[in-house]
Amino acid sequence: MKIKVIVHEAEEGGYWAEVPAIPGCATQGETFEELLKNLYEAVEGCLAVNVEEPKSDGRVLEIAI
Repeated sequence: MKIKVIVHEAEEGGYWAEVPAIPGCATQGETFEELLKNLYEAVEGCLAVNVEEPKSDGRVLEIAI
């Protein structure tokens, strides 16, 4: 899966980034390398949703894309 992010230089130094495809998903880092590490964690956290087993005959599947 590929996701576009917008990287900004922070006024106080370092960087911050937002993920337009995932509303509310943003992170920051003091260095570009730290920002990238934090972006992976932020996207994973924003996409992780706990889903209860359905009460009907449906089932929950987890797929990798």
